[in-house]
Amino acid sequence: MRVLFHTCCGPCTLYPLRTLRAAGHEVTGFFYNHNIHPYQEYTRRLTALKEMAERETMPVIIRDSYDLESFLANVALQPDKRCSYCYASRLRATAIVASEQGFSAFSASLLYSRYQKHTEIRKLGEEIGREYGVEFLYQDFRAGWQEGIKLSKELGLYRQQYCGCIYSEKERYHPQEKTA
Repeated sequence: MRVLFHTCCGPCTLYPLRTLRAAGHEVTGFFYNHNIHPYQEYTRRLTALKEMAERETMPVIIRDSYDLESFLANVALQPDKRCSYCYASRLRATAIVASEQGFSAFSASLLYSRYQKHTEIRKLGEEIGREYGVEFLYQDFRAGWQEGIKLSKELGLYRQQYCGCIYSEKERYHPQEKTA
């Protein structure tokens, strides 16, 4: 199957890429991440993805539009719902490209992270896939979390310390107090 694989960065793509290839799939990466803040973080992740893609011989389609304003406009009034918007917007962009370019399916590196909401991602991916006439390939890649970290360190790839958005960066440096 020809799979368009949305990727947020190189490290989160390594394990899923190798897993999908081992299953016989032809994988092309797709980079579109209007949520990543600040811009320096965005460029670090894009650079790491390009390095990984070159080493792994993975073709990549890059939608290099740093549209932070659009992301913020859609989440600022309800930051607690930001992940839903973020998932849907990036999955939708991937499905559109997959449909336009004749891919059999699309998927995402979001499914590698143990911090993401897999049930919601799967539901959104399947709905968006039906909308654009392209299959959403769900696979839980979390079992390879440690292996992916090891591989990315071996390759010397830049590894980010937070999800990417300004809110997750805030949570990293200014965690909320737990209330009883």
